[in-house]
Amino acid sequence: MMTETRPPPPAEPRTPHGLANFALDFGPLLAFFLSYKIADSYFLVTAFDAAKVGTIVFMIAISIAIGVSLTIYRRVSPMMGISAVLVIGFGSLTIFLHDLRFIQLKPTLIYTGFAALLFGGLLAGKPLLKYVFGPVFEGLSELGWKKISRNWAWFFAVMAVLNEVLRYNVSFETWLTVKVWGVTLLAFLFGAANIPMLLRHGLSIAEPETPPTA
Repeated sequence: MMTETRPPPPAEPRTPHGLANFALDFGPLLAFFLSYKIADSYFLVTAFDAAKVGTIVFMIAISIAIGVSLTIYRRVSPMMGISAVLVIGFGSLTIFLHDLRFIQLKPTLIYTGFAALLFGGLLAGKPLLKYVFGPVFEGLSELGWKKISRNWAWFFAVMAVLNEVLRYNVSFETWLTVKVWGVTLLAFLFGAANIPMLLRHGLSIAEPETPPTA
C-alpha cells in the first residue's frame, strides 16, 4: 500500500540579526554615499549629476536589499519596506525634476512617520516597538517597552527637525556626509544609552538591535 507523501511545511520567516541586519539597513545608504563621492571626484561631472548617480545607485541598492531579504529571510521589515518606497519614489522625482530637495526630504518623512506612529501607539496604550522587536528584546517588561518606544519616538522627532535644519543650511555633500556617518553614529550611541534602562526593566542579556536610520 502506497503511503501519502506530504510536502514539507513552508519555512518560517527569519529575522536578520547582527551584521546581516546592519548590512541590509546601512548598505544602500553607504552605496549612495560612495557612488556620489566617486562620481564627484573622478568623473568631472557637476554636483547635481554626481548626486543623480548616487540617487540611482541608492534606488538599485535598496531594491537589491529588499530582494536579498525576501530570498534569505522570506520577509521584509515594515521599516525597510517604507524606506524603499520613499527612496524609489523621491529618487525618481529627484532625477526627473532635477531637484535634490526630494531625496533630502525622504529622511524627514520617515523620521516624522516613525515618531507619529510611536507617539500614537503610546497614546493608545500600545508600545509599537514591542511588535517589531519583541524577539530581540526578550524579557522586557511592559513598562520597559513603553519607555523604549517613548525614547525612540523623541529621537525620531529630533532627527526630523535636524534633517530639515541641515537640508536648508548646508550643501548637499555636507548633508549626505552627516546623514551617512553622523546620524548613523547618533543612532548607535542612542541605542547603547538605552541599554541600562532596558536591563533594569527585565531585558535578557542578548544583542539588542538599533532601529534603522532611514
